[in-house]
Amino acid sequence: MRILTALIISFIPIASAFAFDVEGLRPLSPYGVFSTFSTESLKQNNVGICMGFEETVKPNLYRTTTQLAYGLHDRFEIDVAVPYDFGWENHISGFEDANFGVKHRILDEGIYYPSVAYLLTISTPSGADAFSTHGQHGAGLILTKKVGPFKGYFNLLYDKPNRTDLHEQYNVNLGAELAITHDSKMIGELVGRKEYFGTKVDLLEWRLGYRIATLENLYTTVGAGFNMRNDAPEYRLLFSVSIILPKEKKKLEKIYE
Repeated sequence: MRILTALIISFIPIASAFAFDVEGLRPLSPYGVFSTFSTESLKQNNVGICMGFEETVKPNLYRTTTQLAYGLHDRFEIDVAVPYDFGWENHISGFEDANFGVKHRILDEGIYYPSVAYLLTISTPSGADAFSTHGQHGAGLILTKKVGPFKGYFNLLYDKPNRTDLHEQYNVNLGAELAITHDSKMIGELVGRKEYFGTKVDLLEWRLGYRIATLENLYTTVGAGFNMRNDAPEYRLLFSVSIILPKEKKKLEKIYE
């Protein structure tokens, strides 16, 4: 991880000016890390609901994100995310574009290879002028591999906005989680992104956090992100609560004497 991080810093030029940090689609907890998707998904006919809060510093921004997900199949998931921003530059507030996506796992994990999924995304031109890209469409490749108590993720994501004055966006995300107990995990990710607003990478950020299953189907996640360059945002705080419905019923084992 240290070698990969050093290579990214050495060879990727970082934009000197900060552009607005568009949220886009994010994974539903616990099926991924903050912004890094897992190939795992909701079981068939399960519904996931999540409320997230995010704060960035320098520049200051507050964001809430409402997420919904539905399992069409154990391998196929539909996702929706609607971010709302407030407190941005002179207290500008409003919705970002609504985001929709489908995630399909096409290969299950084996002993020597990861599970593989693809992601298709689209957003509607529904956001406030200050935060909208006038809609976009994109795609992504997702890999997941478990080794002992560790689980690793790799995402390669692409988005093309409808606004002619914006550029294509690329994301390379590396995520990991470590099981601490049966109900809790340490999570982390490294996010590299070339934003809509320029031709250079303007976000290189690592994030660390903790997720706990406060109930069998209720997950609480807290975390913080730190920029690896002098670009804004200087740091961010993240918090989310998600619930999976219906609650999975445990099978009772009968003991015979």
